[in-house]
Amino acid sequence: MLGNLHFVDLGIILLYFALILWIAWWVSRGSGKNKGERDSKDYFLAGKSAGWFVIGASLFASNIGSEIIIGVSGAGARAEMPQANFEIIAALMLILLGWVFVPFYLRSGVYTMPEFLEIRYSKACRNYLSVVSILAYVITKISLIIFAGALVFETMGISFWTGAIITIVATGFYTVLGGLKAVIYTDMIQTFILLAGTGAVTYFGLMQIGGWDSMLDTIAQAATKPENPPVESFFNLWRPADDSSYPWTGMLFGAPILGVWYWCTDQFIVQRTLSAKDISNARKGSLFAGFLKLLPVFIFFIPGVIAYALAQKGMLSFSLENPDHALPAMINNFLPIGLKGLAISGLLAALMSSLSSAFNSSSTLITFDFYKQYKPGASEKELVWVGQVATLILVIASFIWIPFMKTLMGGGLFHYLQSVQAYISPPIAAVFLFGLFFKWINARGAIIALWSGFALGMLRLFTEYMSKEGLLEIKSGSLLQLMLDINFLHYAIFLFIFSVLVLMLFSKWGTPKKEELLKLVTFSKNELNVKFKWSTDTVLTLILIACVLLLWIVFSPLGIIN
Repeated sequence: MLGNLHFVDLGIILLYFALILWIAWWVSRGSGKNKGERDSKDYFLAGKSAGWFVIGASLFASNIGSEIIIGVSGAGARAEMPQANFEIIAALMLILLGWVFVPFYLRSGVYTMPEFLEIRYSKACRNYLSVVSILAYVITKISLIIFAGALVFETMGISFWTGAIITIVATGFYTVLGGLKAVIYTDMIQTFILLAGTGAVTYFGLMQIGGWDSMLDTIAQAATKPENPPVESFFNLWRPADDSSYPWTGMLFGAPILGVWYWCTDQFIVQRTLSAKDISNARKGSLFAGFLKLLPVFIFFIPGVIAYALAQKGMLSFSLENPDHALPAMINNFLPIGLKGLAISGLLAALMSSLSSAFNSSSTLITFDFYKQYKPGASEKELVWVGQVATLILVIASFIWIPFMKTLMGGGLFHYLQSVQAYISPPIAAVFLFGLFFKWINARGAIIALWSGFALGMLRLFTEYMSKEGLLEIKSGSLLQLMLDINFLHYAIFLFIFSVLVLMLFSKWGTPKKEELLKLVTFSKNELNVKFKWSTDTVLTLILIACVLLLWIVFSPLGIIN
């Protein structure tokens, strides 16, 4: 055994690593007459040959990192179900990606989202998004993914440092070796492992407590104590508009703004759809991922609720003061030999798929938005080599960042870093979304909206951090205090509206780009006037929307759960 891990479970985990590395090696070899040869399209966009199933699974796996699993299950144990709304709303954003954004991305032939902004607006807009994206990936996304994996390693009885090194090296190796094709094919396998592992936790947790009704009875009995949350807090997605954390107004109107940025314009996600063989496969892949995004409510959040109920009955030992330990505790206590190894492999799969995606998308940005701009005549072989070197640099940067990250996680900065997306996404979402529909919006309006929105977002982030750390005294009733009192999702709404107004106002004062230059990146009158037609994609879309509405009703004050 390793720690509290049986050798059978350890064998399953090692088999998982072997399978992932073998798939990466197999994919990297290529096939046919080009076997062993790599060009930039093959390395960065998987040869633009990916089908809908692979794309959908990769979209899901890339998004679901171990920090999402552990965080959402922790929210279940804390009775904070509104957090699960981010997962549900993502399904709607994936519909938007497939129907609205993907056709323009594919027909324009871009490799990166900043490149798309240059075609639509200007090089200045491209440079803005490139720099902001890479900094956000390195400082927040990569560090968060690695740190969240510490709980997975502790479950295995392995120290943080050892586990982090193993995962970074293994993930970096297959990302460098196979590029996006290796990432999306390993993501596909990791999706099945992830779903099987977390599904097993949910099943055995419910069996341990005696079923769904027994869990509800346990929570209801615990709720009679004033220090415990009421039953409805565990099964209600909606909170009052004046709630300080997750008001329904913020969730319904603010969260989609973050979603447009993350799911429809972020290189980390969109690069998977760029690898599609055609628009139909890209759209179906987006819809498939949308259906998968409905599962976290049941396989991530509900296990947290089960863990809370088990703890109330004294059947599970984990600190309710740190609910993020809920899922690892359930894996340790209730899963039989073999399934424990599968569940840990699922958490590792979530960690590695997100990390490989962050590595690959960052290296793509570095290669095309910086190196190729510096050296336009670079050969295909050279671009692949630069991408591989860029990934290696990111792996090394991850090692260097770990000591600082561990220090920061003990303070308040980690929380503020996670608020970054609410403060940087609104202007980017506005520039992308409105730029598709209005040809008269121009580069002047876009760059002013991007920088002014960024300034207001960073002002909120900086002020929030400085005040909570006691480094800045803010007078009651001041403008800064009023700004801090706004919920972060409401602030995202304000930033979005502000950015849209600036975008339109300054565009009116400028000259629009020539219409012939916008054919590939804006809607035409014919496209906007298209008549509704029944197809497989439309049917799947309507079913997905119906599933979202059903979840919103079921997990609400009117729902059957309550």
